[in-house]
Amino acid sequence: MDKNYHVFSDGRIERNDDTVRVVTEDGEKKYVPIENAEALYLHGQIDFNTRLMSFLNDQGVAMHVFGWEDYYAGSIMPKRGQTSGRTVVSQVRAYDDTSHRRRLAAAIVSGSIHNMRTNVVYYNGRGCELDQIIDDLEAAAERVEKNLAVDELMGVEATARKAYYQSFNEILPPSFQLSRREYNPPPNEVNSLISFGNSLVYANCTSAIRATALDPTISYLHEPGERRYSLSLDIADLFKPVIADRVLFRLCNRNQITADDFETELESCLLNEQGRQTYSKEFEKTLERTVDHPNLKRKVSYQYLMRLEAYKLKKHLLTGEKYEPFKRWW
Repeated sequence: MDKNYHVFSDGRIERNDDTVRVVTEDGEKKYVPIENAEALYLHGQIDFNTRLMSFLNDQGVAMHVFGWEDYYAGSIMPKRGQTSGRTVVSQVRAYDDTSHRRRLAAAIVSGSIHNMRTNVVYYNGRGCELDQIIDDLEAAAERVEKNLAVDELMGVEATARKAYYQSFNEILPPSFQLSRREYNPPPNEVNSLISFGNSLVYANCTSAIRATALDPTISYLHEPGERRYSLSLDIADLFKPVIADRVLFRLCNRNQITADDFETELESCLLNEQGRQTYSKEFEKTLERTVDHPNLKRKVSYQYLMRLEAYKLKKHLLTGEKYEPFKRWW
């Protein structure tokens, strides 16, 4: 199974013969086993050059860069393993067809709300009082109609997510509380954890899409933009509750993340290096977990579920087979 590797050290990352090494500011050298890498995640202040980029391209390894305040800054993607003009044309036609786009957007919102509700139901059965939030999510799900305009669907999803975030204060310990969702920059610990986790899900979805012939800039729920992979945003909405939020809940409730893992300055609260390492380690462990897939009749990893979602969308666009969004079943 291909793995993700996270680099937190400041310094330089470079090609070294047939592998990659990180040279820290104090001269320490660390090697990355590139032969089984899916992607590199650069979190520190780290330099790299075109020689490294060319090598990663030849190896088919993506590099995701996180800049100031650990915001996702961008990705350097390898050449596609698959290219298909037919697939891209089908993507664009579905986007231009108002009815088709609405159906796909509605499916994504429906899946997103389902996966948020799954988390709330899980914790409602473990001592939390979340019946009202479950009702609110079910009410939002009932408002999802394939004939709604895309901006209306975005509104339904936003309403559901606002209700969903109200469950965090019941699920999390008193030392981690969420008054409301805020970012740019996050003002407190929970907002910081949500933002960091969501950015990792987004980057993983970008890698998953790249493995197919889909164009990551052509999307259906989120409006395509100039500076983002909007299809990654679509698919990430399905997986943020299942991966990022569950990692957040586990780490906080097990006291594996504490106030010592954050630094506060200029009205922002961000994970420090230790906190990012702790979160990323648990995040990668989650990606490697496997579940029995009811259709494939075999175990698949959480990471593969994201790639499978891209393949499902591609198959729908090319064959017309109904697109069923990822909905957690276990």
